Amino acid sequence: MSSSTPSSSSPLAFSDNEALHRFEAHRDGQLAGYAEYNVHPDALMFTHTEVLPAFEGQGVGSGLARHVLGEARARGMSVIPVCQFIAGYIRKHPEYLDLVSPASRRAFQL
Repeated sequence: MSSSTPSSSSPLAFSDNEALHRFEAHRDGQLAGYAEYNVHPDALMFTHTEVLPAFEGQGVGSGLARHVLGEARARGMSVIPVCQFIAGYIRKHPEYLDLVSPASRRAFQL
C-alpha cells in the first residue's frame, strides 16, 4: 500500500458540517465521505450520500449511515430518507425503521 492510499483499518471520525448541511466522515484527516441533509422541524431529510473514490469499498458509506441515523435518534428527530443509499441501509437494518414516519415508509417503500 502506498503512503498516499488511505488505510481502511484506521477508524472513521464523524462531524456535522452545519455550514454545508452535511455529516462528514474522515479517515486519517482526509474527507472520506458525506451525507447531505436538510433540517425540518422534527426531521432530518437525507438527500445525498457520497463516498470519495479513494475510500470506496472500505465501509465508509455504512459507517456514515450508522452514524447519521444514530445522530437523528440522539436528537429525537425522525428521518426522511430521500437518498437511496440511506433508504437502502434502513431496509437492510430494520432497527432504524422507527426513525421513519409511516407516511415516509410508504413513500420510500420501507
